[in-house]
Amino acid sequence: MSKPDAKPDAKSGVTSDAATPRERYRAQVRAEIKDHAWEQIATAGASALSLNAIAKRMGVSGPALYRYFAGRDELITELIRDGYRSLADTLRTAAADGAGLSGLAHALRGWALEDPHRYFLLYGTPVPGYHAPDDTTAISSEIMATLLDACAALVTETPTAPDAPFAAHLAEHRDWAGDHPAPPAALRLAMSFWTRMHGVLSLELAGHFTGMRFDPAQLFAAELDDLLRQRSA
Repeated sequence: MSKPDAKPDAKSGVTSDAATPRERYRAQVRAEIKDHAWEQIATAGASALSLNAIAKRMGVSGPALYRYFAGRDELITELIRDGYRSLADTLRTAAADGAGLSGLAHALRGWALEDPHRYFLLYGTPVPGYHAPDDTTAISSEIMATLLDACAALVTETPTAPDAPFAAHLAEHRDWAGDHPAPPAALRLAMSFWTRMHGVLSLELAGHFTGMRFDPAQLFAAELDDLLRQRSA
């Protein structure tokens, strides 16, 4: 169980400034439950997550855990929130330190490699029967906003409408970008970045490159270089 004076952790959610001993204890128990949940996910996947199994590991009754999480879906939601918050903070810190689009790509890869199970909970196959609440989308939009900032800094928008069919389509279907003022060219670059970088990462983390005798890090870098080269062409 995490110590009462532990620093905030994006995976456990423990904080050091809980107002009362009771609140600190509650935060500790919730953090321990989440730690066991991540162990279950690593072993059998998120779809097999079970509060009763966690309770057994902790030596308490199943109903006792429902004082901390109302059910499996609430626990999954908390894990997803933690994951998105961790990635949002990682990319925002990189951007604040001067990272451009290339730096953000490598920050994303480093974050994904640090904990593949966390990555797949966010960007892998949806958990059957689970529907994430709207506030998780709000957190994920912070990630996209950081990416759009970097993309907007790389493009020079022309006064004419984009002539590429998909770029024109994105200009009319930009709900995924929230209220970010990125021009169509930046939207197109952000979408290309998102799909290509996640495509390589998903294949790498799922083990599809195992035995192919090449370095996935170099593939990731080559895809990124190709994307940026196309942007400057």
